[in-house]
Amino acid sequence: MDPRTEDVLDAVGKRLRALRRDRGITLADLAATTGVSESTLSRLESGQRRATLELLLPLARTYDVPLDDLVGAPRTGDPRIHLKPIRRFGMIFVPLSRRPGGTQAFKMIIPAQPEPLEPTPQTHEGFEWLYVLNGRLRLVLGERDLTLPPGEAAEFDTSLPHWLGSADGGVVELLILFGLQGMRAHVRAGPHRSSHGGSQR
Repeated sequence: MDPRTEDVLDAVGKRLRALRRDRGITLADLAATTGVSESTLSRLESGQRRATLELLLPLARTYDVPLDDLVGAPRTGDPRIHLKPIRRFGMIFVPLSRRPGGTQAFKMIIPAQPEPLEPTPQTHEGFEWLYVLNGRLRLVLGERDLTLPPGEAAEFDTSLPHWLGSADGGVVELLILFGLQGMRAHVRAGPHRSSHGGSQR
């Protein structure tokens, strides 16, 4: 693993412990709320357990903070990486990773619109996983027209016609992972499921 990635992952545990203590929550209370075992949470905070999406998603919901705040990659990553926003299709993309090939991470912001936009579905090669941080996302996926509130996630093959927009005209913030064709982000977690026996990537 890249040393810079190691540094980011190592910092997650300290950030989670500080956040829990600031909120005055015990490990037992957190385990009961998230469905993640107390021993797993303890090892995650001490750095003995690697942070994964299946562990971070229920924690982000419980603390009511954006998932990228838990990871903190923009603040603790390689200082040579300048997170310059990219504007495309009327949206703002903030790159959270720079490594060539493999999965790419972005924070995506859909600006507020005075009037609803007409969906213009597009297709391209790849696979996408998204998580709604704030706002209400309208996701048109093939024949399906979905509304995703904060905390909801979706994954899909981008060869299927798709379009992202605001469901109510307000600002929408997303965390997006985009991979090459055939690559998927495997999320196996729920708010009432213990993660200590789950599969790891």
